[in-house]
Amino acid sequence: MKALCVVLCLSLFLGSAILSRAQLPEDGSDKLSAAATLLPQHHHSDVSGRAYNLDGIEEMALAANPEIKVAVRKLAVAEAHVASAGGLEDPSLMYRGWQVPLRQPWNYNAAQNMFMVGQTFPGPGKRGLRTSIARTDVAEAKAALDATRLDVRIRVRKAFYDLLRAEDGLRIHDQHVDIAQQAVAAAKIKYSVGKVPQQDVLKAQVSLTRLAEHLIHFEQDTELARARLNTLLGHDPSAPIDVRGDHVISTQLPSIEALEKMALQSRPDLVQMQAALDKSHTEEALAKKTYSPDFTVSGGYMLMPGGSEFRNNYMLEASINLPWLNRRKHDAEIAESTAKVTEQDAELAAMRNNAFGQIQEALLEARAAQKLAAVYQQSLQPQAEATLHSTVIAYENNRTEFLDLLDSQMTVIDLDLAYLQAVSEFDARLADLELVVGAPIEQVQKSSPEVTQ
Repeated sequence: MKALCVVLCLSLFLGSAILSRAQLPEDGSDKLSAAATLLPQHHHSDVSGRAYNLDGIEEMALAANPEIKVAVRKLAVAEAHVASAGGLEDPSLMYRGWQVPLRQPWNYNAAQNMFMVGQTFPGPGKRGLRTSIARTDVAEAKAALDATRLDVRIRVRKAFYDLLRAEDGLRIHDQHVDIAQQAVAAAKIKYSVGKVPQQDVLKAQVSLTRLAEHLIHFEQDTELARARLNTLLGHDPSAPIDVRGDHVISTQLPSIEALEKMALQSRPDLVQMQAALDKSHTEEALAKKTYSPDFTVSGGYMLMPGGSEFRNNYMLEASINLPWLNRRKHDAEIAESTAKVTEQDAELAAMRNNAFGQIQEALLEARAAQKLAAVYQQSLQPQAEATLHSTVIAYENNRTEFLDLLDSQMTVIDLDLAYLQAVSEFDARLADLELVVGAPIEQVQKSSPEVTQ
């Protein structure tokens, strides 16, 4: 950017030296003025309120995102079900009136009046298995919550870097507008004294118009990124929000082995699928317990008819179900639960294989984006600024044309913006890598010292 400042100073010098002695013909001046009016007369670097960094934005999103709140409530529902899952069925209360005379249906003194309380007890081990199934539901809900948090965090990170790139692009645009306007002034001066042809003035006009075109896209990208970020934060999409941060492309990328190992431990969908498989195994064990009969025990008081030798009596009653007489049904239930376990075993293996493929693709894309951003930062940008600096010197000494100077300026502009796009792409690919791994890259690096450049 130092070379750009040189151009700005040169243009100011030319303007102050010659502007008082010459003017562009009226039609050319009008065209240039019309082009200049397309550009707003302010700088986008001004921030009206507080600017948030990435950590602050992520913290706000994890606390206020509506999707996370829904997942939290679902987890609370699953946790509340655990206490009741292994409970007993409700006890029963029964009254039975025996031998009530048909001719005197109101004469219960002549009948046997029975009052009983009963309770059913599941077969051994069934209650514990039902509680275990409820606990696996909790594990699934926790994994779903972690998956939602991870997805929100990755989307917030992408939106943050999109907004950061757009705001940085607007600031670079403002710098280039200042330079282009001074270049137009220089072109008008040289054209008025016959040192450059009219095509140089027209080329300067095109450059200004192109900047106005770029501004439309920059502002659109800014508003879209801001709306996405506000939505993830649970705010009004049109609310003002500014971000501040740096693009880092020197992050060392872990090896594929370290990423795969971390994914097996941390990736929420794999954890959720493992919990579902554990639940299916427990359901299979519960299905096999079908042949363990349930017991019902009852006890009661019996009031005999008047005149009986023993007017007050008590009674006990016990019963069991007979699952062996319904083998066709229960064998089918066991076969169904076994088939479900087999299916989910295969599904988990497929998910792991798919996850490893996604990690490989995301790592390759992140490496490529990192290399491209490094090429812009370490080679293309310095080369373009050196070329512009050389062109400025040549232009001062009348050894090159104004169009060459303008082309060098636009090359620097394009490479500055291309670099922003490249680092933003790397940020996005790095976020994708964290999404398919299920953990931040820094956590993977701490867990395994093996890294790749």
